Amino acid sequence: MWLVVGLGNPGAKYARNRHNIGFMVVDALARENGLPEWSDKHGGLVTSGLIGVPGSVAVRAQLLKPMEFMNLSGFAVMRAAQFHKVDVENILVVHDEIDLAAGIVRLKSAGGHGGHNGLRSITEQLGNKFQRLRMGVGRGDPSAAGARNDAAGWVLADFPKAHEDGVSKMISAGCEDIAAVLAHGILPAMNKHNARPSLFPSPPAVI
Repeated sequence: MWLVVGLGNPGAKYARNRHNIGFMVVDALARENGLPEWSDKHGGLVTSGLIGVPGSVAVRAQLLKPMEFMNLSGFAVMRAAQFHKVDVENILVVHDEIDLAAGIVRLKSAGGHGGHNGLRSITEQLGNKFQRLRMGVGRGDPSAAGARNDAAGWVLADFPKAHEDGVSKMISAGCEDIAAVLAHGILPAMNKHNARPSLFPSPPAVI
């Protein structure tokens, strides 16, 4: 059994934020696999079912979107993992990553939180042996002044409409990576997918 966690903040005003791409990916994964409607449980929204990958047996997984805001995400993850008896190594967390350029999607096995409040909260509750799907959002223009040069302001801003195609490609790649992890394990999935180039054709302009 796998627990797939998408990180984000609840509420319509955050829905298109860079920080919420974890929610976007697990929402797409649930739709693609015809999973039931999300229900309120463990301090988050949950659904479950079989996640398929071409050429492999479908794997049952629990999907979770913590609803207690980013810096408290670990509590819902801990409750869900304990309830479903999921080992920490079988938790896959999907999150935004400012240390990857926008358009880069990478899997990672365990590691530190890198200052990400959602990862920090999960690490505080469960340790750092969970798996990660890092969705690159970049840091904006380093020469810009004000909020655009601030990490919190950057990730809490919406993806520009001009980037919608690139974001859609990232979400599709994220779903593909999750299915590969569930079917084959984290290391084979990393070996197969981590060489994928940026899904933005060129560095996106700051808007």
